[in-house]
Amino acid sequence: MLSPASRSRVAVLAFPHISPFHLSVPTLVFGGAGLDGVSGLYDVEVCAEQPGSMPTAAGYGIRVEVGLEAMDEADLVVIPSWRHGSEPSTELLDAVRRAHRRGARIVGLCLGTIVVSASGIADGREVSTHWAAADRLSAAEPQVRVRDDVLWSDLGDVVTSAGAAAALDCCLHIVRSDHGSVAAAALARSLVLAPHRTGSQAQYIPAPVVAVSADDPIGGAMRWARERLGTPIDVDGWAASTHMSRRTFTRRFRDRTATSPQQWLLDQRVEFARTLLESGDDTVERVAELAGFGSAVSLRLHFRQRLGVSPAAHRAAFRTGAA
Repeated sequence: MLSPASRSRVAVLAFPHISPFHLSVPTLVFGGAGLDGVSGLYDVEVCAEQPGSMPTAAGYGIRVEVGLEAMDEADLVVIPSWRHGSEPSTELLDAVRRAHRRGARIVGLCLGTIVVSASGIADGREVSTHWAAADRLSAAEPQVRVRDDVLWSDLGDVVTSAGAAAALDCCLHIVRSDHGSVAAAALARSLVLAPHRTGSQAQYIPAPVVAVSADDPIGGAMRWARERLGTPIDVDGWAASTHMSRRTFTRRFRDRTATSPQQWLLDQRVEFARTLLESGDDTVERVAELAGFGSAVSLRLHFRQRLGVSPAAHRAAFRTGAA
């Protein structure tokens, strides 16, 4: 159990006619609901523009005691959905911007991406949302690139997701990023969630594999690199694969991902190594080779820096959790 001083504070927005399911996703995942082994990671508070009683989309009411001032103290601000055809108020957008300027992460789940995009904090970058809302959001907020072909997108300071089950994946990803794979696996078990989707573990991948079009050279470069993780990749050769100069490639890559090509590549190698450790019997030395680290020493260093555990400990914990 974490001490109160070390727990992250989470503010989750409620509004009239919200879907109870959408509201329950972040409150359950981050709140832990008292589940063994996963409670105490976050302090969760539900807030509203106008505290008090309000109706839900399910036909029953809820009561929210706290106003938007909760966002001023939160480390993580979650917009779990939004009303179809409704413009976010100036007060709400200002609260989101203040929290972002302070360093809080802003999370938009499903239609909550509408509020994130309207606030301007993701201008020039990409967000994800429910596929049915993607075209409308693109037309309303041309300053962001809207993705409807990924489960979620993590820009570091801004995290957005598609709807329904993808919101659960996204919240689990945040727990995994904050508290490691052991906590996330315990939480997934307690919530009776599958540790992966059919054919992949997309919810555990910082940049999920996407369909790449001819007019998406950075997406193509991501795919090109993922297909070569076990080989040396230098930025000059990587940029050449997109017919760009290194400088242009680096700038456009950072605009797309909010990180450098080198850091993104390192993250992909760690994630690939994690998948190999979780699903196979290769030695750590062999996993390091397959993931492009060159040596087990390098793999252990970067794996521990990113995930807080050794490769061997991660493998043991995940397999215990899966069982």
